[in-house]
Amino acid sequence: MYCVRMMRREDVAQVAEIDREAFPTIWPPVNYQRELSNRMARYIIICDEGKTVEVAAKAGPGGGFSRLAARLRGLFSHDRFFGDEVRTREYAVGFVGFWIMAGEAHITNIAVRKSCRRQGVGELLLMVVINLATELKARVLTLEVRASNTVARGLYQKYGFTEVGQRRGYYTDNREDGIVMSTGELTSVPFQARLRQLKRLHSQSWGATGYRVAL
Repeated sequence: MYCVRMMRREDVAQVAEIDREAFPTIWPPVNYQRELSNRMARYIIICDEGKTVEVAAKAGPGGGFSRLAARLRGLFSHDRFFGDEVRTREYAVGFVGFWIMAGEAHITNIAVRKSCRRQGVGELLLMVVINLATELKARVLTLEVRASNTVARGLYQKYGFTEVGQRRGYYTDNREDGIVMSTGELTSVPFQARLRQLKRLHSQSWGATGYRVAL
């Protein structure tokens, strides 16, 4: 089962890890910390309720435990060697972030752990962000996607996004073009009817039942 909620500061390390897996060019973790203080930004994560992860509760001079320390912790008792500095957190499997301004919500990042892909997580993230954007009175939802990412483009088209523009050389790692996509009116009768149908199909396939965000 999945838990869908707003991202918290203790989630930043996992979000950065998922980001590194998903994108050739990434935001450093400090940017996600800043985004949590950005009044225009909203970040949502999905956690696997059946899994947990252990993370450093206190940052040391290097910003936290190194990978070596994490491995050592797996070999020895953390009470003996690490005191109370390691805590159990919910295991994040994916996240999505968007900015909202002037009646438009723009998806900045959406990513799923490699080990959790093709399990309906990305689609769940998209449905959740559509719901939240609608609740926040956004008229439309927009995004950019790599021209070569036909799988993502297909998913977005399934949810009512259409291609409305192109950004030449948008991606800095390889100068690939970005395709600009946008929904129609989020509150329109046809859009909402299609969304309800897709939610039913997703629930039948993956067992998800909640598409609202817990605070």
